[in-house]
Parts: sequence; C-alpha cells; structure tokens
Amino acid sequence: MAAVGFVGAGNMAGAIIGGVLKKGVYRPVDIVIYDILPQRVLEMHATYGVETAVSAQEVAQKSRVLILAVKPDKVAAVLSRVKDDASRRLVISIAAGVSIESIQAVIGGQSRVVRVMPNTPALVLEGASALCASPPCTEEDVRTALEIFSSVGRCMQVEERLMNAVTALSGSGPAFCFLFVEAMADGGVRAGLPRNLAMELAAATLKGAAAMVLQTGRHPGDLKDMVASPGGTTIDGIGVLEAKGLRSAVMDAVFAAYQKAARLVS
Repeated sequence: MAAVGFVGAGNMAGAIIGGVLKKGVYRPVDIVIYDILPQRVLEMHATYGVETAVSAQEVAQKSRVLILAVKPDKVAAVLSRVKDDASRRLVISIAAGVSIESIQAVIGGQSRVVRVMPNTPALVLEGASALCASPPCTEEDVRTALEIFSSVGRCMQVEERLMNAVTALSGSGPAFCFLFVEAMADGGVRAGLPRNLAMELAAATLKGAAAMVLQTGRHPGDLKDMVASPGGTTIDGIGVLEAKGLRSAVMDAVFAAYQKAARLVS
C-alpha cells in the first residue's frame, strides 16, 4: 500500500510531491496519483517517478493518506466515489472553502479529516500553510499533515474557525505582495532604473525584509525604525505611504478577503 495518494495532479499537487521527495519524507514508490486528465498523470510520473492510478477509487484503495487536490466544486463528487475507502483513511483536503463538516457529511462523521490552506509560494517551496483537524484525528495524523506541508514551506495548526482568516491573509496575501513588488518596481523605473533591474531589486527587497521578520523575531516596526534614519530618504517615503493610507488599505484588503471567504465556505 502506498503511503500517500493524490486525487488531482495540478500545480499544487506537483509542488507538494516535489517537496516531500526533496525533503525525503517519501520516496516515489510511496506516492500514487490520479487526475481526470491522463496527460497530467503521465507528466507527474515522468518528472517524479511516482506511481499512477486509473481512477480516484484506485488511489483511495492503495493509500494510507488520501490528499484531495481538486477544485472545491469537485470535492463532493470525488468523495462520493471513494467514500468507502476514504472513511478508513486520513483524508487531507486542500480545497479552499470546503469545511471538515461538509467532507464528513459524505464519508462519515467519525472520519479523520485534515483541512489545509496552502498558498501559491508553495510552488517554489516557500509556502505558508495552515491546517485544522477533525476530532477523530490522532496526534500522528496531525504530525503527518504538518510534515507533508512543511516540506513546501511553513505550516501551522489552527482551529477551523480561523481558516477564513488564514485564507484572507496567507491565501490571498501573495497577490497583495505581488502588487506591492510591482508598484515598487514601477517607482524604481520612474526614478530611472531599467525595468528588469527594478523588478529584481523590488522582489529581493521584499524577500529580504520578510526573512528579517521571521529570523530575528523582532517587531516590523522596530526593523522599520532601523532603516528610517532621522531626516533621511526613508522617513520621507514612509510619510507619503502613511498619508496615502497604505496601512489602512492593506488592513481593509485582508478583511474584505476574509468576508468573501466566509461567504463562500461550504
């Protein structure tokens, strides 16, 4: 029996497979995959050497851990086809907005279900994921899920009531960061930098600043003050950002995403 099976072989599934193989969590022979598009399955096999299946049912039968890597509107249909086997497996869903309750409604109320919200930086092994687990899950189940998703970045356990907030912050957050990188690069171009150089400097600056927050444990305000010397260029720029309402705009953007996530949850 395979250690882990994937139903769905899209970009996120590929990132997770690549991460667990790179970190040595699993071997190719430990992984089996299925996708409704056979070409995706063949590509995953060619890239990673993983085992393949011809149906979702086969994946569920062969795996101890079943990862649902399909679109949210496909989850119920997939579960209905694999519910007999899924009810005896650890089921991990990465479908945004699909609650543990809705999964258990199909495969049984005492089933072991972990709901995960990964984000797109997982595609480059720099993800920020959060997960929550149903009460029947054991500590080993949670450790298994944390190990899988820690292979593509950071992963934290939260209560399910916080998952909509997670979706808004780390799920939507990369798009907000991309917008900020683009705006910084545009400012660099306006000041005379070539576009490619401005983009690289902006992206590397954001990456480095984030690393300082994570690695030093210091408050972002303290780190900001380290850069903003009295009467210097930085404090003038910060003054403009504050006058234009950057801080409140970002807070409102995260909260708007949270409200939308709460409306969409099933």
